[in-house]
Amino acid sequence: MRWLALSVSLVLLATVPFWVASDYYVNIASQILLYAVFALGLNVLVGYTGLVSLGHAGLFGIAAYAGAIFINGGADHLIAILGALAATLLAAAVFAVLTLRGTGLGFVMITVALGQIVWGVAYRWISLTNGDNGVSITSRPAPFGLSLATAPGFYWATLLVFLAAVVTIAIFVGSPFGASLRGTRDQPRRMNALGYHVWMIRFLAFLFSGLWSGVAGMLFLYYNQFVSPQVVALGASAEALLMVIAGGTGTLLGPIAGAALVVMKNVASAYISRWNLVLGAIFVTIVIFMPEGLVPGSVRLWRWAVDRLHPRDVEPGRGARQKSGA
Repeated sequence: MRWLALSVSLVLLATVPFWVASDYYVNIASQILLYAVFALGLNVLVGYTGLVSLGHAGLFGIAAYAGAIFINGGADHLIAILGALAATLLAAAVFAVLTLRGTGLGFVMITVALGQIVWGVAYRWISLTNGDNGVSITSRPAPFGLSLATAPGFYWATLLVFLAAVVTIAIFVGSPFGASLRGTRDQPRRMNALGYHVWMIRFLAFLFSGLWSGVAGMLFLYYNQFVSPQVVALGASAEALLMVIAGGTGTLLGPIAGAALVVMKNVASAYISRWNLVLGAIFVTIVIFMPEGLVPGSVRLWRWAVDRLHPRDVEPGRGARQKSGA
């Protein structure tokens, strides 16, 4: 059943441009996928490492700004992408060195401060970032002859990157290193006593998380062909964290569901004037009835409903043996 569900999901995702009515909804699907990549990258840090970041939009925006600057400077798209990701990894290394000096609330506050520094640079360094007016690009790449200028073309390219992110992160968290990562999340002192380098494990996880945040930032740049300081604002980091928490931390499907839920506000705003109230009510409902997140909570409720409808049969004679002390 699991492989069947996976196959059906892949077929549905691959054929979205064929059965979705308009380019508008194809673009919405592209947004869901690119923000899902961002949320998956953040989830490596939040769900599997146990470190809550409110500054990841800074890494997301650094990739977008760096890519735009490279492209406007005349660089080829491949060079621009590689240069932007290299800049993001460098920034992630700096972020990690500074933030890993603290844990818990201290870690959160340092990430907030670093994110605000990136926002201040984007807003004030006008000669580089054009300030509040942002930076625009006029072209998109055409990998293997696939034009990204159309909504279906961009969607398929984003889908390939999304699938690569899911597979790579699944391998990462399922590897022995992923097990050590969860160990540092749950028992850092015991892991340290066993000889594991807790700081280095978290540092590498931060780099991996930052890399996929940078990939999502480049997708955002090519989707909008524009980047501004709003992309690196505190609200953007909080929104990404909300995707992870609402969907379910420490799972692969959770951040994807959370990204879909948050991005759907763009659709809801076209039909509901007070869409913020509706979105807030949805999140409150999730917190009350599914505190572990939408995906783990849905699985739990499904199993509860199945157990109620089809209670498991007790082995014949088992009750009697228990009563007699056998």
